[in-house]
Amino acid sequence: MEKRTPAEDLLIGAHTSAAGGAHNALLEGQSIGATTVQLFTANQKQWQGKPLTEEGIERFKKTLVETGLREIMSHGGYLVNLGSPKEENRKKSQKGFREEVERCCDLGISYMNFHPGAALDESRETCLNWIVEGMLTVEDLLVDGETRLLLETTAGQGSSIGYTFEELAYIIERTKDRLPVGVCIDTCHIFAAGYDIRTPQAWHKTLMEFDRLIGLEYLYAFHLNDSMKEFGSRRDRHAPLGEGEIGIESFKYLMTSDLTREIPKYLETPGGPPLWDKEIWMLREFARGARQT
Repeated sequence: MEKRTPAEDLLIGAHTSAAGGAHNALLEGQSIGATTVQLFTANQKQWQGKPLTEEGIERFKKTLVETGLREIMSHGGYLVNLGSPKEENRKKSQKGFREEVERCCDLGISYMNFHPGAALDESRETCLNWIVEGMLTVEDLLVDGETRLLLETTAGQGSSIGYTFEELAYIIERTKDRLPVGVCIDTCHIFAAGYDIRTPQAWHKTLMEFDRLIGLEYLYAFHLNDSMKEFGSRRDRHAPLGEGEIGIESFKYLMTSDLTREIPKYLETPGGPPLWDKEIWMLREFARGARQT
């Protein structure tokens, strides 16, 4: 049987702060016992990101080697909506999306996670097609790069795209031959969207549905969050692990199942570094207590 990665080497981290430079997100990750992190490469609430400097890029790469962190993930900006019905906003979003991918490529970041978009006042199929069109505008950047685009599952608030596996499958089917793509499952989001993950049996059923529609080979990462809101609420409200409607058994499963144990995991729970330090330790303890095969 395939040898399991030791618990201390599993890729577990959090969305850490890049204030003062992207390298600081790596240092904060190291301080909480993380082996990977997610970060913003620019202000997520502004259209115009601050350009990276050669010095900043080199410092990030040097710190990455020094900390030993791996498979770093960027989170795309919140203003970008590749499926916007307004051409001006769509072009603006494509520009912001491209700049984010360029920063990821410059830094050697493994994954660029982003929210697919929102349909607003057009049909969902039209929005999906615009998202595909927008993603394909960065094809030239990713031909020889290290970065993979990850569609984040959404909670289904408002007109957001990506809260069903069918919608994610639609995008992946139309981009997979031209782009390195995948999915990041946010546990709070899919629970709010109506996918039950509260028990091992429920998780297995959900993952089999993902495999049927998308393929487990496209599952590259998890955002770990409990949910303040009830199952199927379509509302995105994160809670500390085990303190929400999902419950701790869900996260035990993720750290012990052969289907999910080795996949990188990034905490976005409220509470910041003091809580993440404890949650990372707890997740590793779940992995250590698992049956060894």
